[in-house]
Amino acid sequence: MHNPPGGLPGTIVPFPGRAPGQIAFTREELTRILDLYGRMVAAGQWRDYAMDFTREAAIFAAFVRSAERPQAQVEKRPALRNRQGMWALLGEHGQVLKRGHELAGVLAPIERRLVKAVED
Repeated sequence: MHNPPGGLPGTIVPFPGRAPGQIAFTREELTRILDLYGRMVAAGQWRDYAMDFTREAAIFAAFVRSAERPQAQVEKRPALRNRQGMWALLGEHGQVLKRGHELAGVLAPIERRLVKAVED
């Protein structure tokens, strides 16, 4: 049997260049966020995005124009899991719009804005 580079079969090998202990989105979380992003792009609300991964947080930022501040940011901060929740939605000026333990609940204000944009 052939062993994959970096270990035995079934061994998780870190992504090259990713710092140890770096916070990241799971595949399911990123799928949920990118699905919403795609629908916001289709509605003409967003045009660009950026992601940042540090030891404290994973951040997804959505922009109307890439030269401006992000219109919205979704942050995952596991250190806050047992307090107000590890998920936060931040507005254009960095204000916390929603915080919670579940990603779906934190994305709800953007989902509502999307429904209004489609109805117009």
